[in-house]
Amino acid sequence: MNFKRSTTSMAMALLAVSLISVTSIQQDAFAQSQGMAITATADKGSDVITVTGKTISHLTDVTLRVTSPSGNNVVIIDQITPDDKGDFVTEFRIGPTWTENGFYTITAMQGIQQNSLYTLEVPVEITNQMAEKTSATESNLETGLFVPNEPNASINRGLEIYADAVLGSNIIEITGFTDRVSQDITLTVTAPNGNVVTADQTSPNLDGEFVSVITTGGPLWKQDGEYTVTAQQFIDPDYTVSTVVDIEDGVVVPEFGTIAAMILAVAIISIIAVSARSRLSIMPRY
Repeated sequence: MNFKRSTTSMAMALLAVSLISVTSIQQDAFAQSQGMAITATADKGSDVITVTGKTISHLTDVTLRVTSPSGNNVVIIDQITPDDKGDFVTEFRIGPTWTENGFYTITAMQGIQQNSLYTLEVPVEITNQMAEKTSATESNLETGLFVPNEPNASINRGLEIYADAVLGSNIIEITGFTDRVSQDITLTVTAPNGNVVTADQTSPNLDGEFVSVITTGGPLWKQDGEYTVTAQQFIDPDYTVSTVVDIEDGVVVPEFGTIAAMILAVAIISIIAVSARSRLSIMPRY
């Protein structure tokens, strides 16, 4: 009887260990369901495209495929083995099969296609078998699992804009930065009542910087309050940002403008008072 109880207890213990092991494996597989980043870079006029990346699953090869803009031709395929840290890098040389002009799609896939761990895509613009300036990144790495070292590898970097204007001016200068230089940026200005009062499109420079000038005033700017300037590049939250500008009587009222004016007035009065006292103190006495 004791032997049977001992055998039963041992069997239950082994079953428990097996369940724990299976659960751990499933949790590991689930934890790795998100975890790769790729970046494609190229200089304007170059025939070389560099692809760098990082993956959590460093034991599985990464397959790279470049597809033509029409989607009909796969111009090149490569396979990379990540290092122990999960980093990988390769170069694609633009050749005679790259006959189409437009955006070629670089697809990075890890695992079997029907059951892939991760699949990411980045665009590269090609004109007459030469690359346009490119710095494109895609990532599904979970927060806290990966801290990028390269400037263009951050998923949260995206798009930045700043609005600059002078008190009482009807000119607003919009400046910004993007880590994707191959796509134009659309700027829209929305009035406090929700109406779009103006729209513009600008192209980033090779370093990702861009600038646009917006002129206020006119019948569309007759409502006082905060106007929202929105910049959008791609349909992606990381590439849609907004800032506000306070408009009154069709001209700009910067934040804390009233306080700044009061400080200026106090400073002027203080200067006048000090100057007056100084003149009195140096006057000769009889």
